[in-house]
Amino acid sequence: MTDSIPTTVDVVLPCLDEAQALPWVLARIPEGWRAVVVDNGSTDGSAEIARALGASVVHEARRGFGAACHAGLLAAEAEYVCFCDCDGSLDPGLLAPFVREVAAGDADLVLGRRRPTARGAWPPHARAGNLALARMLRRRTGLRLHDLGPLRAARRAPLLALGVADRRSGYPLETVVRAADAGWRVREHDVPYLPRTGRSKVTGTWRGTWHAVRDMRAVLSLPPAAPADAR
Repeated sequence: MTDSIPTTVDVVLPCLDEAQALPWVLARIPEGWRAVVVDNGSTDGSAEIARALGASVVHEARRGFGAACHAGLLAAEAEYVCFCDCDGSLDPGLLAPFVREVAAGDADLVLGRRRPTARGAWPPHARAGNLALARMLRRRTGLRLHDLGPLRAARRAPLLALGVADRRSGYPLETVVRAADAGWRVREHDVPYLPRTGRSKVTGTWRGTWHAVRDMRAVLSLPPAAPADAR
């Protein structure tokens, strides 16, 4: 594996009312990389804060985590694209070795396995839902993953070629499913999971978690897609 870290990297940051977390998150972006903050209807000035801190800002009117992620992917221009939550729960600086692994040809998609660092960082209902989905993913694809976390890295063109269609909570899972269908080498590495800044829009409540699980179960029922080239 090469020791060099590519500098042609865009980091997509889906954002909905994350004004408090943005300064810390953007300060952790590796030097030379571009932060693409996708504002998904914030009312707390998130877009203005992100722009003032040097990030590129994209506006996505259609609500949904997947809609924001895909808008960022379309707006990205670099060869390598990373994804990270914008709530301060994950450190985008941890993406550097992920990109290095992809660039070296050792993996096509690298994911972060969240490891909570404090009590309450990952609510029990959210963790249980994630575990259940990981097991269903294993049955569907054979991938022995433990988490469907949002910290991830891959090449931009192959990601677009996967044709991911979900625009809600199922987007991260469908990306992995389509990657498995295409024969991608998917790797997983432990990453610290910090208490988020503010309240979660998805997994902070039982209702939000249920909707996310519903979206992802629908993804797992999809038939295999035609293989997409990972390179």
